[in-house]
Amino acid sequence: MENQLAKSTEERTFQYQDSLPSLPVPSLEESLKKYLESVKPFANEEEYKKTEAIVQKFQNGIGKTLQQKLLERAKEKRNWLEEWWLNVAYLDVRIPSQLNVNFAGPASHTEHYWPPKEGTQLERGSINLWHNLIYWQLLRKEKVAVHKVGNTPLDMNQFRMLFSTCKVPGITRDSIMSYFRTESEGCCPSHIAVLCRGRVFVFDGILEGSLITPPEILRQLTYIQKKCHSEPDGPGVAALTSEERTRWAKAREYLIHLNPDNLTMLEKIQSSLLVFSLEDDSPHVTPEDYSQVTAKILTGDPTVRWGDKSYNLISFSNGVFGCNCDHAPFDAMVMVNISHYVDQKIIETEGRWKGSEKVRDIPLPEELVFTVDEKVLNDINQAKAQYLKQASDLQIVVYAFTPFGKKLTKKVMLHPDTFVQLALHLAYYRLHGRPGCCYETAMTRYFYHGRTETMRSCTVEAVRWCQSMQDPSSTILEQQHKMLQAFAKHNKLMKDCSAGKGFDRHLLGLLLTAKEEGLSVPELFTDPLFSRSGGGGNFVLSTSLVGYLRVQGVVAPMVHNGYGFFYHIRDDRFVVACAAWKSCPETDAEKLVQLIFRAFHDMMRLVNPAHL
Repeated sequence: MENQLAKSTEERTFQYQDSLPSLPVPSLEESLKKYLESVKPFANEEEYKKTEAIVQKFQNGIGKTLQQKLLERAKEKRNWLEEWWLNVAYLDVRIPSQLNVNFAGPASHTEHYWPPKEGTQLERGSINLWHNLIYWQLLRKEKVAVHKVGNTPLDMNQFRMLFSTCKVPGITRDSIMSYFRTESEGCCPSHIAVLCRGRVFVFDGILEGSLITPPEILRQLTYIQKKCHSEPDGPGVAALTSEERTRWAKAREYLIHLNPDNLTMLEKIQSSLLVFSLEDDSPHVTPEDYSQVTAKILTGDPTVRWGDKSYNLISFSNGVFGCNCDHAPFDAMVMVNISHYVDQKIIETEGRWKGSEKVRDIPLPEELVFTVDEKVLNDINQAKAQYLKQASDLQIVVYAFTPFGKKLTKKVMLHPDTFVQLALHLAYYRLHGRPGCCYETAMTRYFYHGRTETMRSCTVEAVRWCQSMQDPSSTILEQQHKMLQAFAKHNKLMKDCSAGKGFDRHLLGLLLTAKEEGLSVPELFTDPLFSRSGGGGNFVLSTSLVGYLRVQGVVAPMVHNGYGFFYHIRDDRFVVACAAWKSCPETDAEKLVQLIFRAFHDMMRLVNPAHL
């Protein structure tokens, strides 16, 4: 899967969708057994016994009824979880999603042909956009390669949500609008929205049936930037998307009521292929330190990104790029795929356009001028203020660990992903003096419309190993033995989760079944140990492997006293991104990352005594 770039292929991108297996419902007994195992690190003996009794009661009582109902639902739906997950994890959430839910990441072009350089923003931006248009065309023609594990195809449905997709706020629940169509399905929007200094412009990516070229895109971007730099800033309507969801829904309703043309303009942004953001900043970035640029991409100017858009392509004045994406319609692997595709194309072409410089007679970009009044301007100011306050509270560090990477861990027979996860647990244990409940994303794309499952990586075995590493009387042999036990447990859990045998989504299904049946919430879910072990979205460590390519990302912590932790793995390095809230006195992303790097060395020494 690592090197599957979009390429011309006999197979069509979405051809296996109808033949994928349905998402299974795991056995109740198995899920409850795994759940009990997962709470052990966070309970004393008395607490554990109490939870054990609650689980037993659930299993023999209401749990049986709920399981039966869930199995009935699964007979009717190919993916019993899909709609529930979308609502509970994303669309019902009322907190501002741009900072708390979106994921973001820097492009790695800076490591080769596009190092930071003032005056390159528009020229590079036009080449970057062109590669994105080519990828869009490949997707329309269904020529993006089907992802597979061995010969088994994976679900590709999320790729339909990459372009021309946008979340729309609702008073109690948001919705997702997707305007993308493959060529065989019919027409599809082809315009790009550009945000610059509080103003919004659109231009078409197609002229007379063919894509516009980088020199033509450059002409459009130059026109927009010159206009914005020589005239007053716009009102910055985009900032409203960073607001608390119900407030934004009300502000949007008011905007539409003010002038129906405002709705037409909102729909133009919603249906655009992507939003291209022209930022004025020049963030610092090196191959070893992505901290500042990553922070800017996640927490930058709210008037030049549309927080609800599935794809904001962000450009800075020093020719550095990144993306900021709404998490509701897809998971990070979609973005990883297109980012890697664009990066490879930039390498292949040495970062230059080698085609014709001819610019056809193309219509100038159209500006979307919203009708606003005092109330709208106040709403925008209020949105900006709350966004900037929260953004300034986010501590983000992104560093590369370069002494070794995947090559060496595989040489000593250790799974590189598990290696990073266990280093994180040891670092957290050393910094906080206790284990941290942890969510690692597992992929369930073997199944129809499968997305993710929670893999709880803070196992009893991991904690025993952390304790032995902090125990001066523990021998190297004991530490090594305990570490290998922790590795084995982690690898097995991850395999189970990907095979549809995780338990967190299953428990959620049982809880939602109870709610739909009008039953009271079972005690299992109100037991303090449920949330203390991470249940109900309370994981102190929210983590995800971004992959084995050169693509990095970041996400805000799930809870106030927690960490967001994304990482990617290369042959010669581990690149880790860690986020924490500054207003939480006990968390420190910088310290945690330094302790992770120390743990990498300590772990390598256990299996390779020659490692210094």
